[in-house]
Amino acid sequence: MLFVQAGDGYPFYARPRYPGGRPTVDDVVKMRARQRELGVPEALEWVHETTPDLLGVAREAGLEVLEAPLMVLDPRRLPEPHPHVRLLGTRTPEVDVVAQLAFSSPGTAKGEAGVAERDAALAVATPMPGRHRYAVADVPGEGVLASGTAQRAGDVVEVVGIGTLPAARRRGLGGAVTAELARDALAHGAELVFLSAGSAEIARVYERVGFRRAGTACVAAPPG
Repeated sequence: MLFVQAGDGYPFYARPRYPGGRPTVDDVVKMRARQRELGVPEALEWVHETTPDLLGVAREAGLEVLEAPLMVLDPRRLPEPHPHVRLLGTRTPEVDVVAQLAFSSPGTAKGEAGVAERDAALAVATPMPGRHRYAVADVPGEGVLASGTAQRAGDVVEVVGIGTLPAARRRGLGGAVTAELARDALAHGAELVFLSAGSAEIARVYERVGFRRAGTACVAAPPG
């Protein structure tokens, strides 16, 4: 099933119909052809536990698959608010720039990119419209060091784009931003808050702020 974009916004990925039959390599090949025809990304996402046969099929069809821990919030385990984390009423350039620098050096290890690289990128950044909820870790004397976004669909909220400047990692800032977005989602009536972690190592960051693993999110795309 492919959801076709109408108007502005990011093109959505394809996903298996659920409940449905057993997917085949031919199904995936046809979907990729349709995505190329429409000029949208050849992306396919699903939950492994609901469609387990698709993992091998997608790989046989030539896609690379990321198996990401799928995690849901246990509200009882949320930590106390962090003093330097705040919610934003609008999307700011810092949200995007910090995330870009963070994802250019994935993982949880400290890296080189820090405040200087952030400020250089901000000098040429173009503001982007946004309609979600955003949070940042804004540390006195250092500025915004971590950021994240919460996307809502009815009473379900997904936390995405959590990133910390590589040079500022190992200070609990990414987890604190995640917790603040989750707390805000609950305050506005969310029944379920979830996220997908990029690896088991990253999942441990989210476990410390109240999330638990509920399954595996599979994200498939062409190599490279």
